[in-house]
Amino acid sequence: MTKKELKEFLDAKVLEYNNPKFIESDPIQIPHLFSLKEDIEISGFLTATISWGNRKSIIKNAKQLMELLDQSPYDFVINHSEKDLETLKTFVHRTFNGDDLSQFLISLKHIYTQHNGLEALFAKHAVTDSLQPAIHEFKQVFFENGHLQRTQKHISDPKKNSAAKRINMFLRWMVRNDNAGVDFGIWNKLSPSQLSCPLDVHSGNVARKLGVLTRKQNDGKALTELDGALRKLDKKDPVKYDFALFGLGVFEGF
Repeated sequence: MTKKELKEFLDAKVLEYNNPKFIESDPIQIPHLFSLKEDIEISGFLTATISWGNRKSIIKNAKQLMELLDQSPYDFVINHSEKDLETLKTFVHRTFNGDDLSQFLISLKHIYTQHNGLEALFAKHAVTDSLQPAIHEFKQVFFENGHLQRTQKHISDPKKNSAAKRINMFLRWMVRNDNAGVDFGIWNKLSPSQLSCPLDVHSGNVARKLGVLTRKQNDGKALTELDGALRKLDKKDPVKYDFALFGLGVFEGF
C-alpha cells in the first residue's frame, strides 16, 4: 500500500467511526452527560483514568462514579469534606479503589484552586510539537501535596517511557474539535497538532499490520514512532487516525 493509498484508506475509516454512533459503546459517553466545562473535564479525566479492561465494565463503573459524585463532579471536587470522601470507600475498578479516588479528588481540588484548572496546567507545560512533557509535569503537580504512594501508579509518566494511553485519550477528548459531536474541543489553549495517539493493544496491532509502526512494545518509544507516522498523514490533526486504528482493531478485527 502506497502512502497515498494508506492515507485514503485511513481517512475513510476516520469518517466511518468518528461520528456520534461511536459514543454509544465508548467511555467518552460519560463526559457527554454534562454541559459545564469543568464537569466535562473532571468526568472525562476520571473516566479516562479507569479506562482499562472491559469497555462495558469501564462504562458501568464510570456511571457509578458519577453517582457517587452526585452527578456534579466539579462541585464535589471543590466543596467536598472529609465526610464526603468516606462515601467513596466502596468504589473499585480493577486496582483503582476508593482510596485512590479520594486522593484524585483532593489533587483535582488543588489543581483547580491553585493552578487555574486542568487546561491551564497542561497548557503551561506544553511544547510546540508534543504534550508528552506536559503530562510529566502534570503528574508532578498532581502529587505535589501529601498523597498515597500507591495512587501514583494510576497516572503514567512519558519520561519513564510510558505511552500514557489514558491521559492521551483524555487530551484528545478535550482538545480535538472533530465537528462530529464526539471529541469536545473545549480546550482552545492547546492544538490538535500537539496530540498523541492513545496507543493500546488494538491501535498498536493495527498500526503494525499497516506498516506505520515497527516497535513491538506499546511504550513511549513506540508512541514517538507512531506520532511521526501519523503527523506525515495529517500534521494538523494526526490523532483523528485513532478512530481508524481503534475501529479497525475493535470493530473489524483487522
